[in-house]
Amino acid sequence: MIAEAVKLIQAGELVAFPTETVYGLGANAFNEEACLKIYQAKGRPSNNPLIVHVASLEQAEELAIFNKEAYLLSKLWPGPLTMVLPRRNSSRLAECVTAGLSTVAIRVPAHRVARDLIIQSGVPIAAPSANKSGYLSPTSHRHVKAGFKSESVFVIDSETTTKYGLESTIIDLSTSVPTILRFGFITPQIIEQIIDRQVEIATKSSAIKAPGMMYTHYAPKTPIRINAISLEEGEIGLNFGGSKLNSKGSLNLSPTGDLAIAAANLFSYLHTLDDYARVNSLQRIAIAPIPNESIGLAINDRLIRATF
Repeated sequence: MIAEAVKLIQAGELVAFPTETVYGLGANAFNEEACLKIYQAKGRPSNNPLIVHVASLEQAEELAIFNKEAYLLSKLWPGPLTMVLPRRNSSRLAECVTAGLSTVAIRVPAHRVARDLIIQSGVPIAAPSANKSGYLSPTSHRHVKAGFKSESVFVIDSETTTKYGLESTIIDLSTSVPTILRFGFITPQIIEQIIDRQVEIATKSSAIKAPGMMYTHYAPKTPIRINAISLEEGEIGLNFGGSKLNSKGSLNLSPTGDLAIAAANLFSYLHTLDDYARVNSLQRIAIAPIPNESIGLAINDRLIRATF
């Protein structure tokens, strides 16, 4: 299956593949026409840059200019961290990949299938999450196939599932102050410890320099209600820890209150509840409060964006 996917990437086609975060919708990052197909298939705004996936730090250095902090944080690669860095003029990246910006969002994925695809294709792969723009991110090949029934997308059916279930943390290192553009499993505290300086957090009014910054994002088709203490009529519950949003079909992100487990389950469970709600004519998904700390920052970020 990898061999077929490689041929399609080299031919300028779209391939959906697993990473350790979520499934990505990939194309040859050097091919403008191929990368424009990503925007078209997703219905993605043209001012929303793509993340470029590479196989190594050395390959990343061919595309971006690294500073001291970037080299320090590269110790977290392969892994769920994306860095926004100045783009090298010699990079040959398709213009639409960076949305015309002078920076590039780049990471080295840890998933074996993703790395094999990049290495065997011989090119960096631009890949946002493999979902329709604004909808829930996919954590399995089934989610991707359901979302792209009408599009020409080759989907790699991986037996190895996504590990984290949330998109990568994004840190902007292209300016004087390191800034978190998107929360993820790599928390601000981890980054601050490694680079030995404080980071800022992007605001709603910050310029879009990387994926995940659109304020309306990550939403199921069924409306959600966050910080719910009890269920209202027509709702199905998504619990955390010992919350009591109990109804037929309800789920618990982590009965033990483990934020890492909750984050890994978030999109998968929302997909399941979204399907259940629509089949059973329920009006809303009620979600229990999630502590806004550590990985909970990433969970709440996704949920808040899904309510708009």
